[in-house]
Amino acid sequence: MKYSIEGEPLPVVICELDANEKMITEKGAMSWMSPNMKMETVGGGVGKMFGRMFSGESMFVNHYTAVGAPGMIAFASSFPGAIRAFEIEPGQDIVCQKTAFLASSFGVELSVFFQKKASAGFFGGEGFIMQKLSGKGVVFVEFDGYIKEYQLTAGQSLVIDTGYLAAMDATCSLEIQKVPGVKNMLFGGEGVFNTVVTGPGRVWLQSMPIGQMAGSLIPYLPAGK
Repeated sequence: MKYSIEGEPLPVVICELDANEKMITEKGAMSWMSPNMKMETVGGGVGKMFGRMFSGESMFVNHYTAVGAPGMIAFASSFPGAIRAFEIEPGQDIVCQKTAFLASSFGVELSVFFQKKASAGFFGGEGFIMQKLSGKGVVFVEFDGYIKEYQLTAGQSLVIDTGYLAAMDATCSLEIQKVPGVKNMLFGGEGVFNTVVTGPGRVWLQSMPIGQMAGSLIPYLPAGK
């Protein structure tokens, strides 16, 4: 498969497939394609279906195959930001925000990433329910806004406001910490919890989480009648 990512900050990834090559996509992600691309909607087993639903994705995915000849298929981002391609190998998994998955080659597997600490599960919000991308192949994910990458050494940490964590290597660990001080929590305007990511591994942060943007726009929207 060959691909090109074009058009940021409203990007699209255009994939050129060999004859009979197959891709996995999120439901409704296809934007345009050649006529010989055949679609099949699959669930992948009850456990995987409910795991995908819990992580924020559809219970079903679509398989697209270039039938009988080379084919072309394109996937556009649903929000201004960036599309990134990751090479997934065994032991080199990526953990990303829920709903980030856009499409992948057929060897990539999508599952729910659970935090080990109970506090993360109860209080992590958007930072808790994340996706794990494993297997082998190329995966395309969409992030919100500008993307900043950090390389953390072993034991090095970043404190991140919930929602700004776009992705990280699975070698990193994640913990949810409460903002210290009652006054800071009530009047600081930064929320009650922060996400702490500790290396070793890469971390990708996004500058405009869709949830934050939606919250900022609410005061300017007309009240419903």
